Amino acid sequence: MKKRHFFYFSAFCACLIFLSSCSINKLAINAVSNALTGDGSSDVFTGDSDPKLVGDALPFAIKMYETLLSANPGHQGLMVTTGSLFVMYSNAYVHGPAEMLPSDKWQEREAEMDRAKKLYLRGHEILYNALDSKFSGFRKASVADGSLQTILEKCKKEDAGTLYWAVAGGLAAYSIDVFDFELSARIPNWSAMIHRAYELDPDYGGASLDEFFILFYSSLPETMGGDKEQALYHFRRALEKTRGNSTSAYISYAQSISVPAQDYDTFRDCLEKALAVDPNADASTRLMTIINQKKARWLLDNAYNYFSFLPIPEDY
Repeated sequence: MKKRHFFYFSAFCACLIFLSSCSINKLAINAVSNALTGDGSSDVFTGDSDPKLVGDALPFAIKMYETLLSANPGHQGLMVTTGSLFVMYSNAYVHGPAEMLPSDKWQEREAEMDRAKKLYLRGHEILYNALDSKFSGFRKASVADGSLQTILEKCKKEDAGTLYWAVAGGLAAYSIDVFDFELSARIPNWSAMIHRAYELDPDYGGASLDEFFILFYSSLPETMGGDKEQALYHFRRALEKTRGNSTSAYISYAQSISVPAQDYDTFRDCLEKALAVDPNADASTRLMTIINQKKARWLLDNAYNYFSFLPIPEDY
């Protein structure tokens, strides 16, 4: 961890000791909150090259942010950072690994999937709190009566990330349990939110929104907004923006487009391209590139689970 962040963390711990006092502590907590959620703060995690180190550290970091948030509940930066960390942690360290568990560990897999859904929703709710705090009535607004569109028009470029992470958490939870009808009923709202985020800042997170749209358009049925042509468009845009270095785009295409089409050649080609990406090509995404490459290798090794015409290994 950078010296600057270590200093802020030490100051944060000192603040906790004196939470019972009033104005001075409020100023200190607010200062630390601003420091821990400033530009570049997430690079400490996303730029790391050791997934295990980050995976071991993230639970403590999340609880640290939650504790700080409880002392400073109206801080926008804290809500967005805390909520997005829940979503990221669930995706990289709970949901992803659960999908790769062998078939004989189905009970463990179900338990981890349930945990992943709960973590996604914890982050999702915190992010909704951030939006509702900034835009009064956001939580109750709906596409059906036009109230959500009115609020979304008030959003600025700086709100694109909050909209993105809120939708990402909700849809990821839904992808685990598609029979959760309370979540499915919110998809029209999430669709409006993510499209507004793209309007506000199409380059948010580099190619994050385009990578998201590959799964969004390819996974949903047409009646809920699915559109294969749009998925292909955002696949191409993600590769353009990253100069061909988007492991997420390659994996999403392989899983959500090649598998349904039973196109093994394209499936293999995409995953081999994901494995060929240099993790150091973009330091800000180094961690996810390494994690994604582990998934790409697993998908290639287990392709027989997705393509019935492939031979099953003898040691299966």
